[in-house]
Amino acid sequence: MDFGFAFPGRGSLAVPDILVKLARKADELRYSSIFVTDHVVIPTTQSTPYPYATTGKFAGDWTAGYLEPLTLMSYLAGETSRVKLGTSVLVIPYRNPVVTAKMLATLDVLSGGRVILGAGVGWFKEEFEALHAEPFERRGPVTDEYIALMRACWTKEPVDWQGSVYRMGPVSAMPKPRQKGGIPVWTGGHTDVALRRAGEVSDGWHPIGLRPPAMLLPEEFRDKVAIIHDWAKKAGRDPESITLSFRCPLEVVPKRAKPSGGDRTLFRGTAAEVIGDIKTYQALGVGHFVFDPVAQDARGFLTIMERFAEDVRPRLRGGSSRS
Repeated sequence: MDFGFAFPGRGSLAVPDILVKLARKADELRYSSIFVTDHVVIPTTQSTPYPYATTGKFAGDWTAGYLEPLTLMSYLAGETSRVKLGTSVLVIPYRNPVVTAKMLATLDVLSGGRVILGAGVGWFKEEFEALHAEPFERRGPVTDEYIALMRACWTKEPVDWQGSVYRMGPVSAMPKPRQKGGIPVWTGGHTDVALRRAGEVSDGWHPIGLRPPAMLLPEEFRDKVAIIHDWAKKAGRDPESITLSFRCPLEVVPKRAKPSGGDRTLFRGTAAEVIGDIKTYQALGVGHFVFDPVAQDARGFLTIMERFAEDVRPRLRGGSSRS
């Protein structure tokens, strides 16, 4: 069982000294992964709903600049030696797929094979328009083709691609990733189409949960895993070959966190309570947890990383201190 953290990509924590401190601590404490998120620009108008807020409105400061994720991953790769580096998620239609494939392959080579591509279709229509990407309404098929093309760039030589969206070749596409078979692709999202994509072609599923209205409580999570496995079987794949991850907020506190007259929020509680939550999702097949620490500053972020490593992980069967 693997554990990692989603790192801040904007705001007061997204500065070099803090990011390096967090990354080195993740390496030191032998966490599995660091994940970063993706926005290129933030339009000041929004017509499509943000999936992780009950209001549908994009959360946070519109003017807080996002660090570019592949550049950030490269920077953190140079400050670490073993922790894996992933996107949560890279919006695939935003970028030229051949350039993206080369950037990711280069990062995989330079990092010693530590890259995970969390892949998403995107939700922000105005951001698509600002980038002159393929039409927002076609983002699903475009994502499918771009991922297939990137995999071809990682595994074939030469590459000759004649798709419905992209055509090129034959060309030499080098370097190839350090990881045999190419960089693992984890599908983000929890819609029906995302579940199909995860089951048919992805190496993993990487949803975000416990962020209303996207909760993915255990019963719902189990049902969606069953759908993924059904799609995998129809595609002739082994369902157990698909990594199941779960990204969610985390807070480990010394005292019981259950509020009076209400239920405790999952993954926010004492070490014993969080251990119980992890075991619940582990029983549903989750093998890789990615946590968003509930912290206001770098010290709070580090405290959660340390407390989890000291009080939670050692008490879990299969809790990785390698990975």
